[in-house]
Amino acid sequence: MLGARPNFVKAAPVVRALAEQGVRQGIVHTGQHYDALMSDVFFADLGLPEPIANLGVGSGSHARQTAALLTGLEDVVLAQRPALVVVYGDVNSTLAAILVCAKLHVPTAHVEAGLRSFDREMPEEVNRIVTDALSDILFATSPDALSHLAAEGVDPARVHLVGNPMIDSLFSALDRLDPAPVRDRLGLGERYGVATLHRPANVDDPASAKELVDAVRQVSERLPIVVPLHPRGRTRLAEAGLVDGGNLSIVDPLGYVDFLSLVRGAALVVTDSGGVQEETTMLGVPCLTVRPNTERPITVSHGTNRLVTPAQLLAAADRALADGAATPSGELPPLWDGKAGPRIARVIETWLRGGNLSPAAQGTVNPRPE
Repeated sequence: MLGARPNFVKAAPVVRALAEQGVRQGIVHTGQHYDALMSDVFFADLGLPEPIANLGVGSGSHARQTAALLTGLEDVVLAQRPALVVVYGDVNSTLAAILVCAKLHVPTAHVEAGLRSFDREMPEEVNRIVTDALSDILFATSPDALSHLAAEGVDPARVHLVGNPMIDSLFSALDRLDPAPVRDRLGLGERYGVATLHRPANVDDPASAKELVDAVRQVSERLPIVVPLHPRGRTRLAEAGLVDGGNLSIVDPLGYVDFLSLVRGAALVVTDSGGVQEETTMLGVPCLTVRPNTERPITVSHGTNRLVTPAQLLAAADRALADGAATPSGELPPLWDGKAGPRIARVIETWLRGGNLSPAAQGTVNPRPE
C-alpha cells in the first residue's frame, strides 16, 4: 500500500527484491499524493510497476482523508484477498491500511517500524504508534527503533533490523544524480541551497509560517535558495512571503532523480522533511532541520543533520556554509548499505512459505542494539 512520495522511495527496492524472489505482488496507490509531479514521475524514476488500483483520494483534513482511505482500501483488500499487506512509513495511507487489515484479519508488515519523535502533536507520530501496535512483522531501519519497540512491549520475534530501503533507492540512483542539468534548467549557479517546507507545525499557523519564511529569506541573502514547493501549505507560505524573486526560486515539486541531483550539488539543505534528513546524511550535504525533534536521530548522531529553530537558522546556516562540504561523522548508520530491500524480501518470502521467521534465523537483528 503506497500513498505519498516517500512511500514510493522506500517501496521500490522491496518490490524489486520480491519480484526477484518470484513473489506475486500488486501495488495499491491510494493517491494521497495524486498529481504527476508528486506521484507519476516518482513511479517512472524508481522503476515501480503500474498499480493494480489507484484510489485517488487526494488531499483533505486528516479525518476526511483517512475516512476515504478506509472505505477505498477495504474494497481493495476484500477483492484481492492478499496473504500479506506491506505498508511503508507513517502517512495517513499507512494508518488506514493497517486499520483495514486489522479489522479484516489480514496479516501486515510495516517497513520503517519503531521510529519515534515522542511528539504526539505530530500526526505522523500517532500513525507510527498505531501501525506498529497492529503490525505482524516489523522492519526497523535503525537500532534506536528496536529500543522503542521493546519499550512499547512489541514481541522481539516480530521485529527485524534490516537497514533503510530509502538508502537502497539512493544507491541505485547515484549514477544518475547529476546536479548540472537541473541547476542549469532552474537558472542556478554552482553555489546554492535547497529548502523543503511542508510540516503542519511550520506551515498551518500564520505566525509560525511567517517566522520560518522570514528565516529562510535571511538565509537566501547568503546564497540563492531554490524551494521545490509541496502543494501542502503553498498558499499559507505564499501569504507569509515565500514568493519567487530575488535570491528565492519557488518551483514545482521535482521528480526523484531531479530532486536528489539538486540536493547532491547543494551547499546547504533546509528542511522539515523526514526522508531528506536521511538522504543528506548519505550524500554528505549539510542539513538544517527546522523542527524541535526528529524521529530519525541517527541522522544527527551519524550524519550531517542538525535540528534548529527558525531563530537559529541563519547562524546555523552561516556555520554550515563556512565549514564547507560536510562528511558524515564516523561510520554510517548500521546496515545502510543498499541491501535493505533484499533483507526485507527474504523475511517476507520465508513468512509466505511458513518457514522459520525468527530474527536470529533470518540474521536481521543487531544482537546488541544501541
